[in-house]
Amino acid sequence: MMRFTPLAAAVLALTLAACGGGEKPAAAGGGAPPPPPVGVLTVQPQAVALQTELPGRVEALRTAQVRARVNGVVQQRLFTEGSEVKAGQPLFRIDAAPYQAAVDSAQAGLLRAEAAAAQAKLTADRYAPLADAKAISQQDYAAALATQKTAEADVAAGKAALQTARISLGYASVTAPISGRIGRALVTEGALVSATEATSLALIQQVGSVYVNFTQSAGEVLRLKRALAAGQLQRLGGDAVAVRVLLEDGSELPRAGKLLFSDLSVDATSGQVTLRAEVPNPDGLLLPGQYVRVRLAQATLPAAVLVPQQAVTRSAQGDTVLVVGEGNKPGNRTIKVSGAQNGQWVVTDGLKPGDQVIVDGFQKMFVPGAPVTPVPWNPVAASAPASAASR
Repeated sequence: MMRFTPLAAAVLALTLAACGGGEKPAAAGGGAPPPPPVGVLTVQPQAVALQTELPGRVEALRTAQVRARVNGVVQQRLFTEGSEVKAGQPLFRIDAAPYQAAVDSAQAGLLRAEAAAAQAKLTADRYAPLADAKAISQQDYAAALATQKTAEADVAAGKAALQTARISLGYASVTAPISGRIGRALVTEGALVSATEATSLALIQQVGSVYVNFTQSAGEVLRLKRALAAGQLQRLGGDAVAVRVLLEDGSELPRAGKLLFSDLSVDATSGQVTLRAEVPNPDGLLLPGQYVRVRLAQATLPAAVLVPQQAVTRSAQGDTVLVVGEGNKPGNRTIKVSGAQNGQWVVTDGLKPGDQVIVDGFQKMFVPGAPVTPVPWNPVAASAPASAASR
């Protein structure tokens, strides 16, 4: 066993004292680091429109197919493809010679019938006094009256035949049934068109205002109706529902549309309810068949909180945020998210007025639970470094 002499013990004590004394000046000289600053958002509940974003397709407000109503050869196209046309404007001219001949023939037939009717009337008028004087038999007079009636019927039939011939002649000039934008011509000059096959000549669509058709799950519609009935949600302006349309590049149309109707049945294969909105389209940015996104504001949450998405941690266990608590120490808080709006989460439960939610500065919190210095979060200043880095 090793024994320490008094001298060795004294040297050891001085060495330990020197080591302990060296640590104290270092701590006193360096000092504890100050709490790191973090950007916080002070929670203030507000009325938030509950929005749903759904895919949709654009449909023309009115569509008319221009078709041939007589047989013949197309002689001329009278419009510019892709232009605006007015109702009644001539679009095509079909060879009208056969139909003009039919009109002339019907006109001649009518003149012949009118001449026969005039002759029959004169005969009947001449027989009338003779029948009264018993100079002719009543049978002859009855036959004269019947001949007159038959001639008058022939005149009526001739007029109808003439009208029919004129209608067919009018169909040789194909006109626009509605006003709107006409597409490309589906036939060329010299093409033989048929009324029997109803040959398609062109398509006219009204796109000054358009329909946007989209679907929503039946479960979501039911949830909204229950929330409205329970008073948890408020309608936007009575029964009016505003609709916003997003284009494929993410831009939003400046003019809002309105919801027209909700289909009363649910698609058995998809479980979706069909919805339709009418959207103003004076600039022609929306085209029939175009794919768009529809942002539908269906109701209003009277007291919700908008929290930047970067402040929320989403996991299978739930959604949480960091809230500055007593002693400026951050702590996890479980929240309930009901949707997104303009890059922010709509929080309906878990936060109270005045709570300070940490939005920025997470990388400065090296020690979990250590105090922090809350400063108001400035979204403009927070986005400036990212913009500078992108340049």
